[in-house]
Amino acid sequence: MDTAAAEWTVNRDGSERRGARRPGVWFAVLLFAGVSVVVGCRVADTDGITPVPQFLAFLPWLLVPTGLGLLLTVLTRWWVGAVWGVVLLGLLAWFIEPYGKSAQPAGPVLASFRVLTSNVEFGQATGALVETVRRDKPDIVFVEECDFACDAVLKRDLADGYPHREAVIAGGSEGSVILSRFPLRGTDGVPGTMAMPGAVADVRGHDVRLQLAHPMPPLPGQTDVWRRELGALRDYVSADEQTPTVLAGDFNASQDHAAFRRILDAGLRDAARLTGDDRTPSWPTRTTPTFGAQIDHVLLSRDFSARTARFLDLAGTDHRSLLVDITLHQRG
Repeated sequence: MDTAAAEWTVNRDGSERRGARRPGVWFAVLLFAGVSVVVGCRVADTDGITPVPQFLAFLPWLLVPTGLGLLLTVLTRWWVGAVWGVVLLGLLAWFIEPYGKSAQPAGPVLASFRVLTSNVEFGQATGALVETVRRDKPDIVFVEECDFACDAVLKRDLADGYPHREAVIAGGSEGSVILSRFPLRGTDGVPGTMAMPGAVADVRGHDVRLQLAHPMPPLPGQTDVWRRELGALRDYVSADEQTPTVLAGDFNASQDHAAFRRILDAGLRDAARLTGDDRTPSWPTRTTPTFGAQIDHVLLSRDFSARTARFLDLAGTDHRSLLVDITLHQRG
């Protein structure tokens, strides 16, 4: 018999009373059931439907309700539930481990340069971005949510240091810009609700594909759009596996989303994974670095190694910027 349905306590007169512990048991059931749905989708390698994609972004934090539920099972002596909780904890611990390959190339060095990606939230953090670029001197800058005013400021303040650009200028969150010290040759980019421009950079005589990522977030009712646009980024990677590639931006997805893992499986490595910073939150800034999800990424083809990755706080945006130092190697 399930002990959840047969709990007894002793009254002062010595008689037994059934069901006194049931509120704690039912609360534990609710906690475990919710976590089980999310973890089950992770096991099945699917993002499911709303609200599963939203909860998957914060998968490590599901340890909190699972731990609370496990404590309740111990206090109520519901041992079947305790086993349930231990299994959930084990699965969460397994999936919290970094995903993706971490081997770095060791071939001859062709070029080293610095990449920055920054979502400036409707252009509100443009001034802070300009200061960061002047201070840290990245060679290539990916800017998401760069509206008309943002673009005008970048042209005015950074044109001398970054003479090459590929941009789609629009209002609100739809505009995006790639700035570069290296010559650029524009490409069609990846189609999306928000602009995702692309280019090929001439990095000291070597072609490097550059693609900005900014798919739709997994909003309720729009998760199909989110999956489709992440799938388009995966297709972009698969279309050319020979040219060195840098895919960077606000992916609105973490390593716990199946649609994002498929981009990695297409042949890319996450720079933050290579440097040991794979679980550093980048959004939302009001709770990072204590709490959040890493949804801003710099992804690299196997031609690149990554030396450092730093998440930077910029005033005016809900995203942290990501600055990485990378090296292009000759394929062995």
